[in-house]
Amino acid sequence: MSGRRAPLAVLAIGVVTAATLTVVATSDHLPTASAATSTFTPTADTHVDNSATGTNHGTSGQLGVDGSPIKRVFLKFAVSGVSGAVTSAKLRVHTDDVLNSNSPAGGTFHAMTNTTWSETGVTWNNQPAIDGAALGTLGSVARNAWYEVDVTAHVKANGTFSFGVTSTNSDGADYDSRETGATAPQLVVTTGTTTTTTTTQPSGDPVLVGAGDIANSASGDSATAALLDSIPGTVFTTGDNVYNSGTATEFANYYDPTWGRHKARTRPSPGNHDYGTAGATGYYNYFGTLAGPSGRGYYSYDLGNWHIVSLNSNISMAAGSAQEQWLRADLAANTKPCTAAYWHHPLFTSAANHAPSTATRPLFQALYDHNADVVLFGHNHNYERFAPQNPNGGLDTTRGIRTFVAGMGGASHYGFGTIRPNSEVRNSDTYGVLKLTLRSNSFDWQFVPVAGKTFTDSGTTACH
Repeated sequence: MSGRRAPLAVLAIGVVTAATLTVVATSDHLPTASAATSTFTPTADTHVDNSATGTNHGTSGQLGVDGSPIKRVFLKFAVSGVSGAVTSAKLRVHTDDVLNSNSPAGGTFHAMTNTTWSETGVTWNNQPAIDGAALGTLGSVARNAWYEVDVTAHVKANGTFSFGVTSTNSDGADYDSRETGATAPQLVVTTGTTTTTTTTQPSGDPVLVGAGDIANSASGDSATAALLDSIPGTVFTTGDNVYNSGTATEFANYYDPTWGRHKARTRPSPGNHDYGTAGATGYYNYFGTLAGPSGRGYYSYDLGNWHIVSLNSNISMAAGSAQEQWLRADLAANTKPCTAAYWHHPLFTSAANHAPSTATRPLFQALYDHNADVVLFGHNHNYERFAPQNPNGGLDTTRGIRTFVAGMGGASHYGFGTIRPNSEVRNSDTYGVLKLTLRSNSFDWQFVPVAGKTFTDSGTTACH
């Protein structure tokens, strides 16, 4: 392993519990959540190394697992304050942001019976036995990314729990330890259930809430899904619902256990990773009619005084294309005073990873021509808010459309490059959801961060 980066500032997470709230859904046959999620950081973590048998690594910022030399990781969590039956427990680890922290084999995670070992006392010579069942195995892991293992079989209630991680692969992985703060291991424990009930439209203004770039083998989607548990309304997605290739297996294994519990109230849009499977069949088969008619990937619906359009930036968007012509006809027929739209590839973004997608401009032009009010994007894994703009990116306080990049649903974050004109707020280290409260002639926006993070953003914009 190579030299570590400068240590992150320590973030005192401790136990962070999402509020338990009964959700009043916004249309019939939608899920009502009565679940609570608590996130715990380790009380102890370390690794041992058979090339340094008498050395303790308890204060290291790194946890190494390897087959040659043999390295094993030990983690211990104290779960307290949890009430009700544990329905899910996920152990989350973050690969170090250094050269060679990646690996083709992320290790096998085991339950352990020994919970009395000491972080600063364990060496190869006196290491505790890894004597419990294998709970899960990570395949290939990349540098600077979150990964997740289901450990529900081991964590049943309050108590102290130990885990051991082993690998037989000689190209080992390096994870961040609890000394790194924000990227320390996490144990995410969920209690309660999510059921589907028949509900009615609540009083008050409708809510549109969601994000894009969501679920993989161990992303932040568990934490953002927990936010949705306590926010009523219609859920949108701005594409890349699952990684890496949009397969049916990925939807079943990654998306469905987290954001999937809100599937019945979700109105998605597809991303390029959803199209990693030919024809995005995994996406369309999973969402069915929720993804619009005929597998075309674009459709519209109404919420209160608002007309909402979900579009597909993975197919032709050129002026005169089937999608662009449909959009213009749909907007011309709309009788609602306010309009919102969302799709995957952003026309406006300051992120370093993906440049602005100029191919989407004809869709934005059609929306601008029909006095739309807000457009939401994904693709870049961060959050960015822009002032109202015209299709060419010029500030337009009269008819301009306010835009947001809402790519903070769970996949590893992207940074920013050249800051584009009219960019007002940016964040690249906080998972969360964007909540829009749709008033009769305006909308309120609020970035809701996951438990343990403090970044937020909020405001109001009037409809045209």
